[in-house]
Amino acid sequence: MLGRRLIALLATCVVSTVALSTPTFAARCGGDFNAFVAAMSQEAAAAGISQGVIAQAFAGVTQDQAVLSFDRRQRGTFNKTFEQYVATRVGAGRIKMGKQMLLRHASLLSRVEQRFGVPREIVVAIWGLESDFGKGDIGKMPVIRTLTTMAHDCRRTELFQGELLAALKILQRGDLPLRDLIGAYAGEIGQTQFLPSSYIKYGVDFDGNGHVDLRHSVPDVLASTANLLKTAGFRAGQPYGEGTANFEAMREWNRATIYRKTIGYFADRLAE
Repeated sequence: MLGRRLIALLATCVVSTVALSTPTFAARCGGDFNAFVAAMSQEAAAAGISQGVIAQAFAGVTQDQAVLSFDRRQRGTFNKTFEQYVATRVGAGRIKMGKQMLLRHASLLSRVEQRFGVPREIVVAIWGLESDFGKGDIGKMPVIRTLTTMAHDCRRTELFQGELLAALKILQRGDLPLRDLIGAYAGEIGQTQFLPSSYIKYGVDFDGNGHVDLRHSVPDVLASTANLLKTAGFRAGQPYGEGTANFEAMREWNRATIYRKTIGYFADRLAE
């Protein structure tokens, strides 16, 4: 369902937009798109991205007007009460499926919970809300094209230039091949919708195959989600309802109070 699409990237933002490699001298936004791509290629090389990765990633890249149109339609706030919103996101079917996921991945979730201290119900609730436990829509947009389009747009160019460089680092590390580097309308990737900078910062290779794969690897997805919350200050064994320190730590996942309350509500239903 990708709930974070309902909110603007900077207003109630999605997984933390830590710009891992925001350029010291940002490429000039606007103007000729090909010139901008050339400037970003130089920025990428200066950040240590290989010429081979740069050439592959930017080959034939074009602006995506659908991305810009979608971005301009975002309102940045929820227009429903919590009761109205949660009723659309946490129904009986999703709760039932979540409990099945708790059983199916019990051993994995035990290891995640032991290592990161985040309750399995919180992790599974986020997984369910973001992609119906990996079975829903996780985006079909080429991430490089999306982020290059957004970076060229002058409204938030430095943010998206940083995200674009992070996406190139994902390619360079070999975590995902270019054909699999697809995501949502702001470049979010995978079953719990990480922006590329968060992918780099919080991603965990929990299946031990040498790569962080947040599209296909359930162990990597669940561990990385828990790692983000732990790094943000989530404390094991403490409450997570509104007004608590853990509720504030979840702000790193989503700044919208209504969304964090929905995560907590869903987790409580899973724990019953």
